[in-house]
Amino acid sequence: MRTTLLAVATLAVLSAPVGAQANPRFGRWKLKSDAPAPSSNIMTYEPHGAAGMKVTIQSVSARGDTTTWWYTTDFDGKDMPVTGNRGQTHAAVTRITDRINEIVNKNNGKVTQLLTNVLSPDGNTIAVMYMRDDGAGKTTGVTFATYERIP
Repeated sequence: MRTTLLAVATLAVLSAPVGAQANPRFGRWKLKSDAPAPSSNIMTYEPHGAAGMKVTIQSVSARGDTTTWWYTTDFDGKDMPVTGNRGQTHAAVTRITDRINEIVNKNNGKVTQLLTNVLSPDGNTIAVMYMRDDGAGKTTGVTFATYERIP
C-alpha cells in the first residue's frame, strides 16, 4: 500500500497541472474496503465560495449506525470549524500541488491527525495517508486508505 501511495504521489507531482476550472476532486468518493455491508465511508467534495470546497463524510458502521460530519476550506491552511464530529473541532487544508492536499485535524486546539490526500493522474482515485498525533507532536499510528470515484 505504501508503494501505491508513493507511486500515486510521484505521478501526481509529475503530471500536468489541472486547469483553473472546476476542482477535479468535486464529486463523491467511496472508501475501498473489504468490510461487509452495511459498512461504508463516502466523502463528498463540492464547491464552496469563490474557490473553496465543502467536505462531507458519511460513515455507516457494521451495525448500520450512520454518522455525517463536514467542514469547508479555502485551501489556505486556516483552521475551519468541523460540524458533527465529536473527536474533531477544526480542520486546516493546505494545497501542496493541484493533486496533493495536506490536512491537519484538531480537537480543541490540539493536533490529532495529519493527512496527505493525493488525487491520481486519471482523477478516479484518492489515496490518503493518515498519521495520528498524540497532541504533543508524536506520531502514534499511520494508516492508508484508497477512495474511488463514484460515477
